Amino acid sequence: MRKFLLPLLFIFFFMLESIFVQSLPAEMFKSDRILVPRFLMIAIIFLTLYGNRNHGLIYALVFGLLFDVVYTEIIGVYLFLFPFIAYLTSKVMRLLQANIVVIAVVSLLGVALLELCVYELTFLINKTDMVFSMFVDLRWVPTLILNLAFIIIFAYPLKRHFEKYAQSLKAE
Repeated sequence: MRKFLLPLLFIFFFMLESIFVQSLPAEMFKSDRILVPRFLMIAIIFLTLYGNRNHGLIYALVFGLLFDVVYTEIIGVYLFLFPFIAYLTSKVMRLLQANIVVIAVVSLLGVALLELCVYELTFLINKTDMVFSMFVDLRWVPTLILNLAFIIIFAYPLKRHFEKYAQSLKAE
């Protein structure tokens, strides 16, 4: 039963992002700000740091491909960025003290890097005409605030779950 819990958790976060976007429209706040939930990326980073790094990278690869197929027109953007950011955060955490606050900040920086890379790639191939200052004001900052709230709420439960997962892997 425990074997299926981790994939179900990631499928839940994958679907939660879509549900969140549809159920919380920007018009609700009388604003043109764009809130992009990156709950899946945060969960992948937490799995990579607290659980098993290889499993984190595999989940990043699988869900990056799934994200590309379901949500984007360009296959490969998230397929590359999810594992890259998960790997990068795992390397950064080897240099830093691994407490929950530092990991929360590194996770938020991972989300910031993901958003920035996606914007730059879409800007380079002319899929967006939004200038960088508008991107920062309308999308980047609101997205980081939303994902910071998610991290504050779910950091400890994710940490505990992935630590138990890592212990169960060691016991096998």
